[in-house]
Amino acid sequence: MIDGALPYLRCPVCGEGLARAGDQALRCRQGHSFDIARQGYVNLTAGRSPHPGDTAEMIADRAAFLAEGHYGFIAEALAETVRPDDGLVLDAGTGTGDYLARVLQALPDAPGLGLDVSKPALRRAARAHPRAGAALADLWRPLPLADASVSVLLNVFAPRNGPEFHRVLRPTGVLLVATPAQDHLRELISTYGLIRVDPAKAERVAETLGSSWRAEGTVTRRRTLHLTAARTRTLIGMTPSARHVSRDDLRATEITVTAAIDLTVYRPA
Repeated sequence: MIDGALPYLRCPVCGEGLARAGDQALRCRQGHSFDIARQGYVNLTAGRSPHPGDTAEMIADRAAFLAEGHYGFIAEALAETVRPDDGLVLDAGTGTGDYLARVLQALPDAPGLGLDVSKPALRRAARAHPRAGAALADLWRPLPLADASVSVLLNVFAPRNGPEFHRVLRPTGVLLVATPAQDHLRELISTYGLIRVDPAKAERVAETLGSSWRAEGTVTRRRTLHLTAARTRTLIGMTPSARHVSRDDLRATEITVTAAIDLTVYRPA
């Protein structure tokens, strides 16, 4: 439900607060109105988004893969890192909302909000947890949130807008960034010629966030996944490589792969 996040939302046009305008829209005092889709997410763009995000097929594959718990270790790592707080939990690049839902379970008094540009993803994220709202918003643009309104900011395999993250996070808040470790899906990458993890990933993350952040530490979590041919196809289908690999030509096989992430805790500098 979007109502829990409503006190923190701001109009993307004028910056005013937003309130319910019936069941199907939010509106600011200046009269700017934003539709709530029947699936429950609200469109908080101030114009057309320059890119549609993940496709319906990619999201369906991700939902199926996550539902089987293969990436449950990522959700556990996030939930174990947060501390009791009743402030807003923001998931920037929320996808299906699974990671946001897991963190909200660890913070029973906190409202949540997932942002994404993919409408197929938001249709699922809006239903991921009773305290989770979902909104269509481009992470590269000003976020539709008040200054210092977020207590916990999640960023899992998603773009990072350092200045905007810094603006919306409380001075005492925490930013959790999960990125693929160097050996993440290495067996899958070598077998199918998929996109490789950038060797300078950690440096690029710090560069995109900027000097307004300080890293408190990084932990690496790994799991060995034994995948059937069907699940191999599903995993490839939910990755960025899905945009470059023909599903019709993909001859997936049973495989054992390494799944590994680096989870870095950042605080405002």
